[in-house]
Amino acid sequence: MQHRLVRAGLSGLAALVLAAAGAGCGSGSGGGKSAAGTEGSAISAQRCAQNKAAGRITYLSGYQYQSSVSILEYVAAQKLGYFTDLCLDVALKPGTGDTAQNTKLLAGGQATVSAVAEQDLIQARANGIAIEGYSSYSDAGLDILMTNKDITRLTQLDGKVLGHKGFVPAAVEAMLVKAGVDWHSLTLVKEGYDPSVLPRRQGGLAALTGFVSNEPNQLKAADKDVTVWQPVDYGIPSSIGAMAVNPAFAAAHPTALQDVLRASLHAYAYCTASQAHIAECVGYAAKLSGPTYDKALNATIWKTETQVVRDNPTPGQPLGGIDPGNIARIVDMLHQFGIVPAGVTAAKAAGWFDTSVAGSVYAAGKLVWPAP
Repeated sequence: MQHRLVRAGLSGLAALVLAAAGAGCGSGSGGGKSAAGTEGSAISAQRCAQNKAAGRITYLSGYQYQSSVSILEYVAAQKLGYFTDLCLDVALKPGTGDTAQNTKLLAGGQATVSAVAEQDLIQARANGIAIEGYSSYSDAGLDILMTNKDITRLTQLDGKVLGHKGFVPAAVEAMLVKAGVDWHSLTLVKEGYDPSVLPRRQGGLAALTGFVSNEPNQLKAADKDVTVWQPVDYGIPSSIGAMAVNPAFAAAHPTALQDVLRASLHAYAYCTASQAHIAECVGYAAKLSGPTYDKALNATIWKTETQVVRDNPTPGQPLGGIDPGNIARIVDMLHQFGIVPAGVTAAKAAGWFDTSVAGSVYAAGKLVWPAP
């Protein structure tokens, strides 16, 4: 799950590094074989040597080991042995959900790759944080707005109370403005993480922000019926499953970065192939997370997010490919709300994404597996 960029102090960074060091699950300090997979079995000897030279690659999740896209497939790639098959030594580390920490850890080299939404990456670069985007699954996003069923047009929200979790995502604000809502008439209130406040109309609440795969599924499980409004239906740009990398690593070890993506895409296909495979992959994440992990909810999260990806494929790109047009539209949106300065142009932002990484792992529209 990906969150808006917020400022984080060095103490927060240090805490995450220490927590990750103790909580993560790696492939072993000496490389070699994992529980599944055979080192070098899906790659040429020359490329295997190049990947080994990259050393330890630290994957930092967007939010713990939630079964979201850009998280579950990386967990599965390790547990199924796909990283080992490509001679990659990958350590999994759980993120806290704070994108600012992830971007700083990437820029500082404490993490190698991490889930960072395209809009958050642009914000990070605008603030001088040097990271590089290399993959995305869709121009749609996870941010949504929920209302009770009596709201049938967004303009009915004029003058009403809208709840959020600390901020209203730019994509949701853009959707409301585009739909004709009088933004300045809204009363914005910070709510906690209990979505039942909406059907209970707590404090006169008429709308609540959330994530398409999370709160709506929780409310549905509790037999609470709400309407979900998605920015993508209003032509608002966003991203799902976007990934970023430390630029120095990308420059020094291009084959390793390509093959990290290759293995994750191979695992994505596996984890979407059947209900049994979904359960298996969610089970891997559950083992990393502990006994309180809600397998049923997380399976629903995975199915919801992969369905959004299927419904909104990146135009003209294979799965994982970056849409340059989406980058330009995101920059326009961020300018609209004063989130990035005018000096951040679409052309400049395009240089913060490497579109060649995803293209290199496909041939004739199909993922190349084994690797060259």
